[in-house]
Amino acid sequence: MTFRELNLNKALINALDDLGYEQPTSIQEKVFSVAMSGKDVLGIAQTGTGKTFAYLLPTLRQWQFSKERHPQIMIVVPTRELVVQVVKEIEKLTKYMSVVTVGVYGGANINTQADEVENGLDVIVGTPGRIMDLVYRGVLRLKNIKRLIIDEVDEMLNLGFRPQLSSIFDLLTNRRQNLLFSATITEEVEGLLDTFFNHPARVEAAPVGTPLENIQQFAYKVENFNTKVNLLIHLLSDEKVMNKVMVFVSTKSLADQLYDKLIEKFPDQVGVIHSNKAQNNRFNTVKNFQNNDIRILIATDIIARGIDIHEVSHVINFDVPDVAEHYIHRIGRTGRAEKDGIAITFVTPKEADYQDAIESLMQKNIEIIDFPEEVEISKVLIPDEMPKVQMKNIQMNPKIEIGGAFQEKLAKNKKVNNKVRWQDKMMKKYGKPKTRGAKKK
Repeated sequence: MTFRELNLNKALINALDDLGYEQPTSIQEKVFSVAMSGKDVLGIAQTGTGKTFAYLLPTLRQWQFSKERHPQIMIVVPTRELVVQVVKEIEKLTKYMSVVTVGVYGGANINTQADEVENGLDVIVGTPGRIMDLVYRGVLRLKNIKRLIIDEVDEMLNLGFRPQLSSIFDLLTNRRQNLLFSATITEEVEGLLDTFFNHPARVEAAPVGTPLENIQQFAYKVENFNTKVNLLIHLLSDEKVMNKVMVFVSTKSLADQLYDKLIEKFPDQVGVIHSNKAQNNRFNTVKNFQNNDIRILIATDIIARGIDIHEVSHVINFDVPDVAEHYIHRIGRTGRAEKDGIAITFVTPKEADYQDAIESLMQKNIEIIDFPEEVEISKVLIPDEMPKVQMKNIQMNPKIEIGGAFQEKLAKNKKVNNKVRWQDKMMKKYGKPKTRGAKKK
């Protein structure tokens, strides 16, 4: 099937022609007809399958011009990077349409975003927290929303956005269409569906945990952190093969440590992004990687959902994610748009169980490659790898009585706060009770 065989209008067809897109992906084809029928949709698709266009095409096809300045379409995503990405995709598809789109997210000037919203818009794309900030300010009204799209909902719930999502649902009218997209269906996602959705049609591009077929997967058995660094430097030295590489790590601290190691060997070729980095720094780093100004990008898992970069030659899992589904999201950064990709994972003995969980999810084994002889196996351990020293728990003898830290005070130095009543004082002085007398009138 081609895009021309779908029920698209001329403006969208012309935009797709300009982009060079001829055939829809599996998820795009399956979602389109269901969404056009007006039903709620639950789309299950991993990254790299074209799900952004899967919800944008039917949504924009049904959009109608309105003089209302409040949005008709709202798209909620978990990260600022994903906001920017979705806004760009909408701008590509609406090249021949008069659709006004605004992206809003935390970490940017809310006054500037509020002005953009107040000027009028058709589509708002935002993170849950910033959307609610603008609602509380009174500049964003959600009563006109006809179509609500929530993308990467499993990650959004993992990040603790359930209260904001519930608040958004409470402000919407019941006469709307909901499209929800998730890579995995957790109990929390099911709970959200049961509470706020109207019997959504389930559309699945591939079983959960199925990696893209055009991604080759390999693994090395590695002893420790510093040996991983030596192996990574060895692999990255082949610049012709490793021409655009994403390196995933589990923590922000580890990302910064690895950046310091690599920048010494590959000056001006390395960037790092994680949630502690300033917004402009993150955007500029991703832009530089996209434009091939840097060759190596170090990232944490939260960023794996938020950026869409084409032609990534390799994904390297510097460490094995402890959540098996995160592995699928990571390697999905390569092999996009039906191109081939390669994923390489470094596995220490402590991470072997994580690898087993990933292989169980995929129902596929990752091929183990022999460790290169020319790479030094380091004996130097980082603090997290040091053996834990077990302290002895010394039991006190219960028969031994421990005294106080100070000697007892002498009797003359002891202060006793004895309160003496006035009547008792007078009785002692005069030998008979005394009164204060009647109150004067």
